[in-house]
Amino acid sequence: NCETRPQITLGVTRGAWRLLAALGIAAAPEVCLPNGRRADLMGLGPKGQIVIVEVKSGPEDFKADLKWQEYQPYCDQFYFAVSPEFPQAILPQEPGLIVADGFGGAVVREAASLALAPARRKALTLAFGRLTAMRAASMFV
Repeated sequence: NCETRPQITLGVTRGAWRLLAALGIAAAPEVCLPNGRRADLMGLGPKGQIVIVEVKSGPEDFKADLKWQEYQPYCDQFYFAVSPEFPQAILPQEPGLIVADGFGGAVVREAASLALAPARRKALTLAFGRLTAMRAASMFV
């Protein structure tokens, strides 16, 4: 595989986004969280569930970035998304797992469902709605 890390990241992100959309989850890329972290993908499901997906382009990316546990307090479900070539055995077993490429993806391991506190859910849902509306409105500026 001659793809660069940015190309792999883009393909995995696109495929994971397409998978979330197929599951009825409206997702946005690069969403800043209240703790200063940035979720690669954050989605809002039909029942109000909040899903965060952390994209890993390769083993080096995973080993160099151990902040993934800091995303979990801000979602009901947390997933890693990786390419089909990624060595899945190095990933922790707790999060969900999506395998994706530029065309789509599949949930290989379901994420555990963790219920957010109602006040946090409301704040995150409002912030997500405002962010996505502002991004959509930027097309008209």
